Amino acid sequence: MFEQIVDVPTKDGAMETFVCHPERGGPYPPVLFLMDAPGIREELYDMARRLATVGYYVLLPNLYYRAGRDTKYGPDVLDKGSAEQARMRAVRTKMTIPPVMDDVAALIAHADQQKASKKGPVGTHGYCMSGPYSLAAAARYPDRIAAAGSFYGTWLVSDAVESPHLTLGKAKGELYISCAEHDELAPPDMVKELKVLFDRSGNPGELEVHPGVHHGFAFPQRWCYDKPAAERHWERLIALYRRRLG
Repeated sequence: MFEQIVDVPTKDGAMETFVCHPERGGPYPPVLFLMDAPGIREELYDMARRLATVGYYVLLPNLYYRAGRDTKYGPDVLDKGSAEQARMRAVRTKMTIPPVMDDVAALIAHADQQKASKKGPVGTHGYCMSGPYSLAAAARYPDRIAAAGSFYGTWLVSDAVESPHLTLGKAKGELYISCAEHDELAPPDMVKELKVLFDRSGNPGELEVHPGVHHGFAFPQRWCYDKPAAERHWERLIALYRRRLG
């Protein structure tokens, strides 16, 4: 595997991005791996590596870069009331969709300039807070985003600017929306509403609710990690990218 950390230029600064891809056989289709709220950590690097090994040029950006370099947090970021969680939330609560769409454009432009990255269709998937970003990107850049996944995306139906529930019909790429049965950040009524809108959009993809699992089930170091559901998440994601990116 080849991997490095690069600064991707954006109009708001330098976005630190972990990039990995196989050593041989490229170029590879580019995939944007969008982080969850706790932010960049080794757990996400390992997930990016796993995806890259099956033949993708994976970019994992620190979406908190506008708040500075000191936006990586310790393991107690998940502990309610901890100092690290408070530090993270001070950044997280300022995040909105439109600036992240600019970041997506910058990532695509960067990938287009790399020899190891194949020109053409792009994939994107996000977890938790980035589920909405991934789906919104498919609508904002329909001629580039050929596949977009959301895994336990938070508040996919909201009054946010470019909320994905408003733009599902604009996506030309295939969408895959994965929800956990137990998720306070994507409650059942919201998922039901989203399913109606998704079906109405005519997108060829799927909205799937995974029974018996909790928000965060795909992360190996999370208390709620569920191995069967996590492996199903990999199967769904890789199959999506195989169909749409090659």
